[in-house]
Amino acid sequence: MAQCLKTAVPLLSQIVFLKDFKRLSAHVGASLLQVRRNFGSSRCLTAKVTTARKPRERVQITGLEVVTYGKRMHLVPGLAKPVNPQWERDYKDHRQYRASLGSEMPLHNENPCYVYNQRTNALEGVRQALWLTKTKLISGLPSQLLSLAERTANQIPDQDERVKNMIIHARFWVTTDERPGKEKYSNTLLLNLLHLCATLQSSHPAIGRRILTEKYSLAATWKRGEDLFQIRGENGLLLNCMDPLPEVSVNQEVNNTVDHVLETFYPVSPTIDLQKVHVYKEMVNCSGFRDDYPYHHAHTLYFLEEGDDSCKLRPEQFRAKMVMFAFGNALARAYKLYGTQPQRILDHPVTVQAVGTNGRIFQFMVFQLNTTDLSGDDGIKNQVWMDEDIELYDFAKVRPLIKKKQVKVPAGLSGYKPETFSKFLALYLHGAV
Repeated sequence: MAQCLKTAVPLLSQIVFLKDFKRLSAHVGASLLQVRRNFGSSRCLTAKVTTARKPRERVQITGLEVVTYGKRMHLVPGLAKPVNPQWERDYKDHRQYRASLGSEMPLHNENPCYVYNQRTNALEGVRQALWLTKTKLISGLPSQLLSLAERTANQIPDQDERVKNMIIHARFWVTTDERPGKEKYSNTLLLNLLHLCATLQSSHPAIGRRILTEKYSLAATWKRGEDLFQIRGENGLLLNCMDPLPEVSVNQEVNNTVDHVLETFYPVSPTIDLQKVHVYKEMVNCSGFRDDYPYHHAHTLYFLEEGDDSCKLRPEQFRAKMVMFAFGNALARAYKLYGTQPQRILDHPVTVQAVGTNGRIFQFMVFQLNTTDLSGDDGIKNQVWMDEDIELYDFAKVRPLIKKKQVKVPAGLSGYKPETFSKFLALYLHGAV
């Protein structure tokens, strides 16, 4: 019997050990499974979500004052927390600036104002700009402007060769990188062409009465129907002059614009993609320069298509931007000459030109402001001449383009078009010949 007990005790201990081992393995297996489950989950899924506490509502009872510990200057249990007024500094600290609500600002207006700036991406493009400025579009540049560059006296010696050298300089030699970016070579090419045109100052002294300006702010306000519109902000490089540009269109052609019907784009609103603001000055008009500035006439605006990586405009919207800012410069100048009230037909129209480029393709435009009465669709309209998508050259390759062991495009400059620079030169010489 004793021997049986001796053999039974180890067996019982083994059975107990096996049961404990099964419980332990089940527990460890569950924990490992839990670890596996939580291993791939993020903290936001496993952490406890804390709900935001609602602010305690303070009940104000008339005739019953709340006893606080404000006068004792320290915390006293059982007394209420004092409500102190907002402390304001007696000096201006830009790090602690807090903007007030728009409705509390002194320039707040109930009627909205629609603002066009340099980053506006107008959905309808040129059609929308024509409606906003009450303008008639004429395809191509005026013939009297194109004839300026065809005269031998107005041409530059070795003109084509010098233009080619400037294109090669902008595309290949302006930087030590393998190839410059579009923003780099387009800006360099534009400045090179302007410098080349300025070499005619010896034969055309009126060119010396001009100056280039950049980073100036423009502001112009007008009413279109019942809506108020403004143009604000910086635009492209501006060529200013002491003398105004002559009129492009004569009186008879201006009077014929009465029969022109402005194109609509219903059901799209004319104010689409324009910034809607309620804080503004109602009739702000500024050309960006002081009254005693000698070069107070805008001659030509030069725009670069790749100006901002965060705001790239398509060609149609880019041309709309050219129309709007040329109109804004002309309108601001007309208000300086004739005043803002009353709106009228101008005795001497204001002419402003614009040139846009991306380093290879050019956009040419001439805008003539005939009237400041922009409220209705009837009457005399403004005029704009536009020549779009004109190529200066076809290719400028650092390395040749080879397909199927054949050279499709050789290295270097190819496909130069001299008539494009002739248009560029004609707009530059306008008013100096």
